[in-house]
Amino acid sequence: MLPLSVRHCSLSMVICIQLIMLPFGTDANEKHLDDILSYIDEHQDEFVQNLKEWMAVPSDSSDPELRSEVTRMMNITAERIKTLGGNVEIVDMGFEKLYDGRSIPFPPAILAELEKDPAKATVCFYGHVDVQPASKEDGWKTDPYNMTEINGNLYGRGATDNKGPVLAWIHALETHKSLKQDIPVNLKFIIEGVEEIGSPGLADLIAGHLQFFSDVDYIVISDNVWLSKKPALTYGTRGNAYFFVEVESGQKDLHSGTFGGIIHEAMRDLVYILANLVDSSGHIVIPGIYDDVAPLTEEENKLYENIEFDLEEHKNSSGVDTFLYKTKEEILQHLWRQPSLTIHGIEGAFSGTGTKTVIPSKVIGKFSIRQVPNMRIPEVEKQVTKHIEDVFARLHSPNKLKVYLTIGAVPWVANIDDLQYKAAKNAVTKVFGVIPDMIRDGSTIPLAKTFHDLTQKSVMMLPIGGADDGEHSQNEKISRSNYIQGTKLFASYFHELSKLHKDLIDAKQLKN
Repeated sequence: MLPLSVRHCSLSMVICIQLIMLPFGTDANEKHLDDILSYIDEHQDEFVQNLKEWMAVPSDSSDPELRSEVTRMMNITAERIKTLGGNVEIVDMGFEKLYDGRSIPFPPAILAELEKDPAKATVCFYGHVDVQPASKEDGWKTDPYNMTEINGNLYGRGATDNKGPVLAWIHALETHKSLKQDIPVNLKFIIEGVEEIGSPGLADLIAGHLQFFSDVDYIVISDNVWLSKKPALTYGTRGNAYFFVEVESGQKDLHSGTFGGIIHEAMRDLVYILANLVDSSGHIVIPGIYDDVAPLTEEENKLYENIEFDLEEHKNSSGVDTFLYKTKEEILQHLWRQPSLTIHGIEGAFSGTGTKTVIPSKVIGKFSIRQVPNMRIPEVEKQVTKHIEDVFARLHSPNKLKVYLTIGAVPWVANIDDLQYKAAKNAVTKVFGVIPDMIRDGSTIPLAKTFHDLTQKSVMMLPIGGADDGEHSQNEKISRSNYIQGTKLFASYFHELSKLHKDLIDAKQLKN
């Protein structure tokens, strides 16, 4: 006999039948997903070997002599997506003019599409397959282009940034195909080969192919790492306002024995200016700079409570004995949702060894302010310029002063209540058995903001790399566990998103 709640159902007969059948369909879906996760476990050695083959390609986009290797890597990736049955478009990205006057082609970008079922959610995955420079002579313990497994870690350039995650996405899809199971979402890919040199042309590519994104519901980027050993979802990054301060005293450098003490030295002026930007506690002293910083809400404040973050481990890994703040909450909030000012260096100053006694005629100080919501770059530029001019005026110096902004990258913050964040939480919980930390990144990752602004789609950063993976560093790695569990995470994410998306569509239909 049917349950009483169903026998006395006041909804339409169709909906009643759906309610009756839901448990059976749900069980079947769970069985399908369990089969997929088991298959990934059983084929992990094959997946690791695939990563080894990808890492063997020295696709260093910063080296013009290796540009053909980047293009080869792009072609390998395109062919791999084609084997999934995807429609792949190879997009010409133009030419790069080198410092020696030569022009060489940028590697092409990939736009690809799998499935096109209007009843399914459509996810667009972004990744890159170029890498940072690497050589054994840089201090690597192993050959960076010959993946080596040591104590469960897969060492090699591109392991975590970003070949490992890109392959994990592909393997999640290949597993569905191998088991002849329907992929529960439509998939699109946008893969590039120049991310490590700033993604030149990517914004134009997106803007010129908005039709490609017209039916995309969600965009996922897996090009960052966790905060700790605990899985995490990233929902925000800081921006960056980078300034040059130029002080010029004359037309040529002078001898300090002949002119020291009788002129206004450019270096002395500049050091005074730089010393009046931030105090010893890290507080930026530029008037008005904190006025637009978004206030800390109660909801956001609660997110910090359960985040796994070891202060001592963070000190050890950084080689720093003392932080400016004492608690986990203070540290993370000043990394993620408070602006910071860093002085990066002085150009034109004597930087060699020895005791050169020159008075430089022109020096350029460089500093940046990490931007947070709701700071506005034009307003920050005005505040910084006025403050420096006011400080310089106190010196009564005849020297020439210039202040100019060289980078203006805005912060990005997503809505953690978006459907795909809920789906990703469910997927992490299923695969790893824990609720993920909700984190931001103190660095600047312009891609997330670029995708959001140009496509107006929901963007999520879904990392699988560990906090100690050392992307951009010597001995970059990804653990075998993170690589394989990450593949399971992506497969599970497809299924969780599909369920939530279907519930959303059904609810809208019922409402109408």
